[in-house]
Amino acid sequence: MTSIVKLPSFLSNLNNRDRWVVNELRKLSYGTTLLDAGAGECRYKPWCRKLIYKSQDFGKYDGQGDRKGMQMGSWDNSKLDIVSDITDIPVEDASFDTVLCTEVLEHIPYPDQAIKEISRILKSGGKLILTAPFQSMTHFAPFHFCTGFNIYWYKKILANNGLEIISSNRNGNYFDCLCQELVRSPLVLKKYSKIGLLSYLLYLATIPTIVLLYLMSKLTNGSDEQMTFGYHILAKKRR
Repeated sequence: MTSIVKLPSFLSNLNNRDRWVVNELRKLSYGTTLLDAGAGECRYKPWCRKLIYKSQDFGKYDGQGDRKGMQMGSWDNSKLDIVSDITDIPVEDASFDTVLCTEVLEHIPYPDQAIKEISRILKSGGKLILTAPFQSMTHFAPFHFCTGFNIYWYKKILANNGLEIISSNRNGNYFDCLCQELVRSPLVLKKYSKIGLLSYLLYLATIPTIVLLYLMSKLTNGSDEQMTFGYHILAKKRR
């Protein structure tokens, strides 16, 4: 299995998330039943070979969406085991030992109902491996309904649905988030202006600021409470 190389937070919040999710998957025992809820292209299936893996998604995103915001260009739904709404998954109560749900909640009109359904299909004492953005740009439109979730949302909604948070980790801090957007700004300008390749000249102007913000991200203590890429949540269903 290919390892995931550690990169600076502002260069790849996806990389940081992958490392955390894969680490949690590796902790699961052989033969654990796992539902990948909102699985999309089943990104984490390669790390679930020792598990009894099932994938679920609504299967309507095609990579193009409405061509606004950030789109993937292409998308493969052919690997899905279950095609359904995440708030109404056609399985029995207490069907799975673990549910994996990564970067899905922002694409659901009523994400609290998804948590309720996940709790229903989890066995008593079962685990939920959950991530979602704290703040995000428009992506996968028109299937993008929430920009992000704070830890207070998780604490309230998970508890209301019989789930107890075991651990919560923040992915990146305030300065990492600023760095990411500065790095991305030439691409955004290229897409939404007529200056084309000249937009990359922005890098020359922003590099000193990016370096400064990177240093500030290492010096700060607690700025992730102000802003972060997202929370990594490990929870379990109460017995």
